[in-house]
Amino acid sequence: MRSYKPLPLSEAYWFQEGPGVRKWQFTDSGIKLLNVGNIEKNGTLNLEKTDRHLSKEEVAQKYSHFLVDEGDLVIASSGISFDDDGLLRTRGAFVEKHQLPLCLNTSTIRFKAVEGISELSFLRFWLDSREFRSQITKLVTGSAQQNFGPSHIKAIKIKLPPIAEQKRIAEILDRTQSLISKRKEAIALLDTLTQSIFLEMFGDPVKNNKCWDGMGIENICELIVDCVNRTAPVVDYPTNFKMIRTSNVKNGKVNLEDVRYVTEETFQRWNRRATPSRNDVVLTREAPVGEAGIIDNDEFVFLGQRLMLYRVNPKYLTPQYLLYAFRSSYLQQQFTKHGSGSTVKHLSLPACRSFRVLVPPLPLQKEFAQRVEAVEKLKATHRASLSQLEELFASLQHRAFRGEL
Repeated sequence: MRSYKPLPLSEAYWFQEGPGVRKWQFTDSGIKLLNVGNIEKNGTLNLEKTDRHLSKEEVAQKYSHFLVDEGDLVIASSGISFDDDGLLRTRGAFVEKHQLPLCLNTSTIRFKAVEGISELSFLRFWLDSREFRSQITKLVTGSAQQNFGPSHIKAIKIKLPPIAEQKRIAEILDRTQSLISKRKEAIALLDTLTQSIFLEMFGDPVKNNKCWDGMGIENICELIVDCVNRTAPVVDYPTNFKMIRTSNVKNGKVNLEDVRYVTEETFQRWNRRATPSRNDVVLTREAPVGEAGIIDNDEFVFLGQRLMLYRVNPKYLTPQYLLYAFRSSYLQQQFTKHGSGSTVKHLSLPACRSFRVLVPPLPLQKEFAQRVEAVEKLKATHRASLSQLEELFASLQHRAFRGEL
């Protein structure tokens, strides 16, 4: 393992924090202001998220030295959060030519490499490393908000290998991260594919140009039940009985990786109306409204608050069709229409039992289910590959900044 002498980060890289621009200075046109919200987790700048500008005249008079350059590395120094490992993680991105002119703003910091000493691409990955994140977490611990500034950066130290080594490490990590991004894009495209298959086979459900009959959801489901009307007691250790929360229902799935647990006694006592099982469809009534997912395993699960469970009548529906019907614009419009609450929108129990669903022929629904299953198998393959790539990247990153790569 190679060891490099730590040196202050401020000696290895030049940096500059944005000025404290006030709201009354904002304009609708002129020079775009960089905000922390523009720096996304995927390492890109999205300048469409905010529309704050400074006038060209004011920038020329006061802020010209805060104009960023092509290739600068910009990071967010506020609005950051803790990861599962308890360490803070910031967000960073490189500025591209087409995004200029662009001016730094409050809570944004830009970096430049010091010629002959450092490489910006190395820093981009190093800021995601445990070496940096553990240092910055210690420095801001105890603050009311998780943010940092120049004084914190000056206290940070970095172990910097020679320039050639920095470039080699950054290239290895960049290639691996590129593969991860491509795998995520493939999974996202497959998500879009299933929605396209739905529209191809059943048409636009809002227009109903294929003239399918509509039926009340109570007439085509064997079971419709809501969650318990109070918070179930959970335990802080794993059991065989998992509780589904609204956060577990997303993108057509019921994800049971991040769950709370209940005891068998609670499960048996509170689950008397129905035990959720494979192929049941779950719908969120609140926070957010209208997310749907299908249970695709045989684990013991418990329905948490703000959820509804639908068990289809196989004479009329397949679970896969109902899931995508819930996610369609036709039923999403019904959710919006029936949603109530001035601050937090929610669906009432009568509303959850009164939706009308278009019912195509059952053989067509079964064909749709088969096509969805084929796509899901392909997605599972991609997810497994993504998981392996993410593990590889974490290992490479850990080794690289320990001098083992």
